[in-house]
Amino acid sequence: MGVGGSFWDLLKPYARHEGAGYLHGRRVAVDLSFWVVSHSTAIRARSPGARKPHLRNTFFRTLSLFSKMGAFPVFVVDGQPSPLKSQARAARFFRGSGMDLAALPSTETESSGAATPVKGRNAAFTRCIEECVELLEYLGMPVLWAKGEAEALCAQLNNEGHVDACITADSDAFLFGAKIVIKVLKSNCKEPFECYNIADIEAGLGLMRKQMVAMALLIGSDHDLHGVPGLGLETALRFVQLFDEDEVLDKLREIGRGLYPFLEGLDNPHIDDLPSSSTKGSIVKSLHCSHCGHPGSKKNHSKVGCNYCLVDALENCVEKPAGFKCECPSCEKARDLKEQRKHENWQIKVCRRIAAETNFPNEEIIKLYLSDDNLDKEKGVPLLSWNKPDVEALVDFLTYSQNWEPSYIRQRMLPMLSTIYLREVASSPSTPLLLYDQYEFDSIQRIKIRHGHPYYLVKWKRGTQGMKSSISIKKPVTEGEMSSEVVVLDEDEEEDAVVCESSELLDEPDVPQVLTDDGCCFLLTDEDIQLVSSAFPKETARFQEQQRLKEAKSRLRKSKSSTSSAFETPKGPRPSGVQLSITEFYRRSKKGLSIESGKKPVGEGEASKEGSRKASDRDPNKDLPKSTRRRLHFD
Repeated sequence: MGVGGSFWDLLKPYARHEGAGYLHGRRVAVDLSFWVVSHSTAIRARSPGARKPHLRNTFFRTLSLFSKMGAFPVFVVDGQPSPLKSQARAARFFRGSGMDLAALPSTETESSGAATPVKGRNAAFTRCIEECVELLEYLGMPVLWAKGEAEALCAQLNNEGHVDACITADSDAFLFGAKIVIKVLKSNCKEPFECYNIADIEAGLGLMRKQMVAMALLIGSDHDLHGVPGLGLETALRFVQLFDEDEVLDKLREIGRGLYPFLEGLDNPHIDDLPSSSTKGSIVKSLHCSHCGHPGSKKNHSKVGCNYCLVDALENCVEKPAGFKCECPSCEKARDLKEQRKHENWQIKVCRRIAAETNFPNEEIIKLYLSDDNLDKEKGVPLLSWNKPDVEALVDFLTYSQNWEPSYIRQRMLPMLSTIYLREVASSPSTPLLLYDQYEFDSIQRIKIRHGHPYYLVKWKRGTQGMKSSISIKKPVTEGEMSSEVVVLDEDEEEDAVVCESSELLDEPDVPQVLTDDGCCFLLTDEDIQLVSSAFPKETARFQEQQRLKEAKSRLRKSKSSTSSAFETPKGPRPSGVQLSITEFYRRSKKGLSIESGKKPVGEGEASKEGSRKASDRDPNKDLPKSTRRRLHFD
């Protein structure tokens, strides 16, 4: 949730829409709790028999984020929630269950009765988080533990420059100091995702970190569900914009003590001493004509005329239209004073609502949002390092927890392993390792567009060393001029890869294919273009040169075909609406004339047998003058 009052809707106009390439090479802090709950319901709905959807979701999304998008994820786990958060969570549970909030225990009271359902639900959620952490450790991903809120530590890492962005759905990440927040991230979607930058929010709304904290105090948050009664999102935004960031919290403290903060240079009076409506400055308006609405009385206009209407008598004075507003200085001043009174009355009304709240503002909430000590150091000092995955331990873990086949797990791991291998080769070209201990880089097959983003389809050749594995042929295909077959990589203990979940589920990556050609085995994977170019620059340059030659030949072939078609006589019936040449026009006119005169058209009877004779020899009117023959043809 984060900040209440549809805070995300307020920020939505200032969101940037980024594609999959935005996260390439960037470090991102991921709120693990958000990942666990975000799509578990959708997975259960699509596949009711899915076992532990939180593990499946975390596994595939991590692979997609690391290999497909090229990001370096850092996972952050929630710690012990603050007493305020626990109280707000229990209040939300009581309210959603229709229970009486009067039975809600306080933060200092440890009650085992009414709060038992909430504790039970948190215990089950904690087990899900622990299983996901074990999975991430097998994948070699860094995992950090927060003191309290995970989004607080994500924001701190972003604010201190350890990561480039945060992935979370809690809008209060900005209040904790985040600079870039990605709300929703779908790796298998062509549509761009929403990326919120604090610089765009400051430029558009004029809101900075402490001003957002003030809004959370006014409209509510995860730590205080109610806020100030009677204040909505628009009112809170308008009120907070009256103050600078450095003074907004101090002004709220003054209002909480009952002081009116809008009188500068004087001792701030108490809000209760202010009148119900502002009477500052009396509105003095000069006389105006009731007929034309301009300054001056109607009687005076009848005598000397109106200077604004430029007439000498009232009879010629222009009658004022409906909705007329006088633009004279006295009327402008009166309108400004009226607006000022209206604004001051609104300020007094808002201040009275705030002052009516006890213990406002809550200093614990302010301290919680502005704290920069969100790391649980008992769990270890932050070490952002990405290790190689422990494939065998991961296979054992997912086989036991998800009932997946080992070959299915290894297939899905291949994109991640190839990404790690390319990064190692890019950093150290002398790397002698093979991909998955079986394949070495062979060539670039082609450019592939996947989810709106271009990739290289890389061809890996089966090496002579490495693990022994069997190959199960699935479906024959043709790749260019080669005769090849699509197969699925398999292990000795399994003959076929059993697809345990539907391929239509969220975030499942593409399965790498294996080609066999003349007894050689080749693996095809989709790889990032920049990563392949850095790891194998010579092979990439060779592929690009081949692409340029193919494009040149294609352009030459198209130009030749277009040139030859321009000089060829079209065969078959000419389509309607196409202009005839002068020769065809005369031929059709003569044919129509002969039909109208009852004679056989050219090409029939005896004339058709003489195909080599000229048309002038077959023309019965050849002895007539040329002008006469022309009139016969066209008239």
